[in-house]
Amino acid sequence: MSSASMKAVNLVQLAERFTQRYGTVPRLFRAPGRINIIGEHTDYSEGFVMPAAIDRWCVIAAAPNGTRRLRMVASAFAEKVDLDLDALRPEKDWSDYPAGVASILMADGIAVPGMDIWIDSDVPMGAGVSSSAAIEVAMAAACLAMAGETADRKQIARWTQAAENEFVGRSCGIMDQFASANGLEGKALMLDCRSLEATPASLPAGAGFLFVNSMVKHSHVEGDYRQRRADCEEASRQLGVPFLRDVSIDALPAALQKLSGTIARRCRHVVTENERVRKAALAMNAGDLVEPGRLMTQSHASLRDDFEVSVPEVDRLVEIACATEGVYGARMMGGGFGGSIIALVAVDQAEAVREAIVAEYADVVNKVPDAFTCRAVDGVNEVEL
Repeated sequence: MSSASMKAVNLVQLAERFTQRYGTVPRLFRAPGRINIIGEHTDYSEGFVMPAAIDRWCVIAAAPNGTRRLRMVASAFAEKVDLDLDALRPEKDWSDYPAGVASILMADGIAVPGMDIWIDSDVPMGAGVSSSAAIEVAMAAACLAMAGETADRKQIARWTQAAENEFVGRSCGIMDQFASANGLEGKALMLDCRSLEATPASLPAGAGFLFVNSMVKHSHVEGDYRQRRADCEEASRQLGVPFLRDVSIDALPAALQKLSGTIARRCRHVVTENERVRKAALAMNAGDLVEPGRLMTQSHASLRDDFEVSVPEVDRLVEIACATEGVYGARMMGGGFGGSIIALVAVDQAEAVREAIVAEYADVVNKVPDAFTCRAVDGVNEVEL
């Protein structure tokens, strides 16, 4: 199913299906997907990012089952899963995301009980809006509630990142989980990935965000991602700093004189991208739409030229977006080598902008790209029916 056509989760129907299957009344927990407005490939250098939780949700219906089993069903997958809570190990399928959260919480002393779980979601999978983080954060909320525990939302982000890193086996920064846990209605978050301090950035009146999937994805993304991370670590080593976060924009010219070639370009992207995040936050809080759009477009150029994580189709999609009336700026979003773009648009023109970009880009890839507008919402919460 295309991301544009996915229907919102019907909470009442989900609860009813759960009761029909398991014979108990569930509690419902939901966590949002996220966009990243600006600040790409900076998180693992302990830099700055600017995500926002969006109005696409993963919802988990859960109830204790009096056993030591995790019995799970997901609407998006045909198979059901029945796991021993005391012998969890990666199964290399969708169940690793919720199971990994339970495993990490138990390792940290949370008495997670056996549970019946039904997962439903309208967060598009594989589209760059963090469907996996939404599952993990919703699962953390469910596990904590079933165990009679509460936790700081920063801690939820740390636990769920650890689940993806250590159990699922996927290297990622903390931005996705943090945004899903800590999102704020109508605001982005300027997140310091070192301290995990998040400063709200108000979305200006009239601002909207359009997500467009390029419908292109290269198969070697993980290896390229690891190489970019290694490049940044090597730049830090040569400069004698813990992370590239520790190179200020004023110190960049001197730093670049000590580096060369690819390593220098990687450093330049991270340092200038951190500065773009700071400037974007200031502009947004001042109600400015033009400056954040300009910075987003600059970000794409840096990701394309200095970090070399874009592809021709994504570059063309950004060009089409930036040439469309009602668009303030656009850039690739996510790890790169395909994937999606995010565009800052005038909200009253958002649907016309979406139709224009989709129509023109469809001729480039000979298929209709998934595209949707979104708004910023609060992070994870329990839903009362």
